[in-house]
Amino acid sequence: MRKWGKEIAIGFALVFISFLAFIGVNLAPFAIVAVLLVALFLFMNMRGGITVGASNGRNNPSKKPTFLTFDQIGGQDRAKQELIEALDFLVRYEEIRKFGIRPLKGILLTGPPGTGKTLMAKAAAHYTNSVFVAASGSEFVEMYVGVGAGRIRDLFKQARSQALKEKRENAIIFIDEIDVIGGKREGGQQREYDQTLNQLLTEMDGIYSANTPRILLIAATNRKEMLDSALLRPGRFDRHIQVDLPDKKGRKHILELHADNKPLHHEVNLDKVAEESFGFSGAQLESVMNEAAIYAMREDKEFVEQRHLSLAIDKVMLGEKTDREATYEEKRRVAVHELGHAVVAEIVRPNSVSQVALSPRGQALGFVRHQPQQDQYLYTKDFLEKQIMIALGGAAAEEIFYGGRSTGSTNDFEQALNIVQTMMKSGLTNLGIVDVQMVTKEELMKENAAILEELMDKTKRQLEEHIDVFHHSLDLLMNEEILSGEQFRRIFCEHKQLPA
Repeated sequence: MRKWGKEIAIGFALVFISFLAFIGVNLAPFAIVAVLLVALFLFMNMRGGITVGASNGRNNPSKKPTFLTFDQIGGQDRAKQELIEALDFLVRYEEIRKFGIRPLKGILLTGPPGTGKTLMAKAAAHYTNSVFVAASGSEFVEMYVGVGAGRIRDLFKQARSQALKEKRENAIIFIDEIDVIGGKREGGQQREYDQTLNQLLTEMDGIYSANTPRILLIAATNRKEMLDSALLRPGRFDRHIQVDLPDKKGRKHILELHADNKPLHHEVNLDKVAEESFGFSGAQLESVMNEAAIYAMREDKEFVEQRHLSLAIDKVMLGEKTDREATYEEKRRVAVHELGHAVVAEIVRPNSVSQVALSPRGQALGFVRHQPQQDQYLYTKDFLEKQIMIALGGAAAEEIFYGGRSTGSTNDFEQALNIVQTMMKSGLTNLGIVDVQMVTKEELMKENAAILEELMDKTKRQLEEHIDVFHHSLDLLMNEEILSGEQFRRIFCEHKQLPA
């Protein structure tokens, strides 16, 4: 009976409407009321769908979230440990109450994109056996005044009701990109943003008005400096956890997790992949494994090989190979430019060049692949100056061979300028220890120009001293389009310009 109830009701309604029409009743008022009721029903459904989100499909609270464990998240051992310690205040509630400890109200996860902040929030819900309700900061932004504040209220209300329905003592609310609604209130924002933030602060103040369900707010952002101070103070977000890019050990762990469902060749060395992917986030490492599998499938290979992983790293860094066909002169200029980077790199850091290629990828017409770097967190003035020289090597080579530069050096100059800015902030220039914001633009530009001109002259001198290596490498690169690091160093040794 339950199965056919809907069909019986529709059939009865149609028969009833036909009967009214047969006896001459005017159906126009009934039709208008029916249209209004349907419109109201659809509007309420749309409003309810936007207000709340569960972890899978944020706009569908009826969907059960897929929980993760902390063991399934790689590369964040320190951040995971710090988060687990904070969550223990929720898990061991009775124990901490004996000591008069106030439970945490909020945890803020900060760090670069793709480092696993959302995954850690889901794992936190599983660890604490909590209801998990998620939303994005953009869902609270609306042109109508008061809508954002209302959605904040609905979010907390739904977390409580869902916890009671599932008979759980805890609920975790996760707000991604909280900087959208939690920005500093300095008069530059609209009143709607302020109302939404004020409502969030009010809800956080009243989180523990009742014993159960206990609510913990977890938020994520990669722009912590944009957040309002009222949101960051103790009693609101009590813990600030930095989720950084993974180190080599963490990168290998992440690669192993994503390699579980992929047929890797027995000769694949994930240690080497972890070294070559220096500076990659967890999302980029997942993309590397996925792209490597795609390369293997394209070639109808049974297993993913090491070269597929190397190609995948190049693709994630630079983009897919393109079909651009450059003229001979343009191709030669690109070869000169890339060899400029390679020669300088090999001079200032011997054995650092892994490959020089002329194959276009993304917006790059050629590229130099360097040997894996060691994880490094402190940089000296000498190290940064050598990095600038490597970046300027392409433009310096073009000036030596062609008497001028091209637009191919744009990204190189951006990289060099960023390094100079880092040196200034770190007190590694002639300006000394200064607040960069208090120095005039003229002084900054003068010091910036002095550093780059000095290093450009030094780079040119180094290249001119190795001009024979340049000519022999250029001929080989133009013919084969790819020059391996071993071939490149052999040319150096033949001309007795580097020790064998």
